[in-house]
Amino acid sequence: MEKLLTFRPATATDWPSIEALLLAARLPLDGARDHLEEFVIGENSGAMCCVGGYERYGDVALLRSVAVAEGCCGQGIGEQLLEAIKVRARDHGVRHLYLLTTTAADFFARHGFTVVERDSAPAALHASREFQGVCPASATCMMASLDIEPRL
Repeated sequence: MEKLLTFRPATATDWPSIEALLLAARLPLDGARDHLEEFVIGENSGAMCCVGGYERYGDVALLRSVAVAEGCCGQGIGEQLLEAIKVRARDHGVRHLYLLTTTAADFFARHGFTVVERDSAPAALHASREFQGVCPASATCMMASLDIEPRL
């Protein structure tokens, strides 16, 4: 059964909880705090169930730090979180969302991401800590195009 969550932008006071969730999910912390303004928190009854964000570089972004609390897995929370992140990214003018993953390629493939060559990612993303070595060279690089309505 899918839990309905409320989503909100992360704040600096959320960092200790975000850090704990990322560590529990064995995700890297390097650079995450630097992009906290682009993170989304998912809550159920005031408790943090999930977090995720992106590093924005113009109209492209690097999806990162997508984590669901252990007790909340298997309830459709990851899908809801990913959709909330995509909406926020679209609202900020992101046209293409990239990611690097070592464990979740199947999940992201089911949600609109396709595998691309790591070298084909925009140069701006290669300056991120994830591309600079936080994620191993063996990580799968994926990309999703976000549908953005032309602004009048």
